[in-house]
Amino acid sequence: MASSEISGEDLINLKDQGFLENYTYNLDYTLGPDGFSAEPCQPQNVTVSIKYIVAFIYILVCILSLLGNSLVILVVSYNKGNRSVTDVYLLNLAIADLLFALTLPIWAVYRVHEWIFGTFMCKIISVLKEVNFYSGILLLAFISFDRYLAIVYATRAATEKRHWVKFVCIGIWLFSFLCSLPVICFREVFPSPNSSHMVCYEDIGGNRTAEWRVVLRILPQVFGFLLPLKIMIICYGITLHRLYQTKNNQKKKAMRVILAVVLIFLFCWLPYNIALLFDTFLRTGVITDTCLVRNRIDDALLGTEILGFAHSCINPFIYAFIGQKFRNNFLKILISRGIISKEILIRYRKGSTFSTSSGNTSTTL
Repeated sequence: MASSEISGEDLINLKDQGFLENYTYNLDYTLGPDGFSAEPCQPQNVTVSIKYIVAFIYILVCILSLLGNSLVILVVSYNKGNRSVTDVYLLNLAIADLLFALTLPIWAVYRVHEWIFGTFMCKIISVLKEVNFYSGILLLAFISFDRYLAIVYATRAATEKRHWVKFVCIGIWLFSFLCSLPVICFREVFPSPNSSHMVCYEDIGGNRTAEWRVVLRILPQVFGFLLPLKIMIICYGITLHRLYQTKNNQKKKAMRVILAVVLIFLFCWLPYNIALLFDTFLRTGVITDTCLVRNRIDDALLGTEILGFAHSCINPFIYAFIGQKFRNNFLKILISRGIISKEILIRYRKGSTFSTSSGNTSTTL
């Protein structure tokens, strides 16, 4: 009986010699540090009702995101002559959310059924998800740096940096794409071992699985999440300290919008990144691998991913409910199209604390 047992090392040797060519990453088995199954886990039964509830949430988020972010793009694009550096960043943030929203119907079908869209679409929508996340936090980090320069160093720094904001945005998109390259390389479509359902997931394989998982997950999280988060904390800490030493109410109101955007982003995406970090620890052997732990982490990944997906529709609501200038400029667009009268805008201004200001101010905040 002992002679029929095959160790993880023996399996690696068989694979290196050309055997086990069809071996894929097993979603339903716990994995030891060598990347091979240690203990079979029964797949969790997800009720049909939960699947359809998740799909409904995705479709609802898609509709709200398409409407809201299209409105943000319209308002910022309409006021080209009065667009600030922060507006350019927020415009790119809305574009990223809009592109990601287009993938949500596909994610909804995947949650209800299985992956039916092929390997190419698996890679594309996974890349859009990653680019949306990385570009989002990088844009927010540069917004925090922009607010730091504008408030701590006043208008001189604001006028000196306007010419390179476009290059910054291009660099952010390129860096986000580079962080997403592992998804293009390793995302594949294959059948789940304990069912006939097709899944869209990482397929690394080989005897360097653990090392690759460290590279593919830890490094992007450090440079695409933790480092920008540190920049935001430092910049906003100094900015808020300086801001509340002054009596500039207009800048304080603008900062409320920006802080709301940052806090909502962290609320939506930080739990998913924590769950992803624990998943990485599990698969690299840092955490003891058991079926119970595996199932709990899978539940956490699914729940926090829903929260992260929902983020793509929230920012427009922040601008609409907190940002007076956003509402004001939206009313201007409606007046120019003959949808409402100027009297409505006048009454709105009298009923609010909105006031115009000279110079290059934000059209969003």
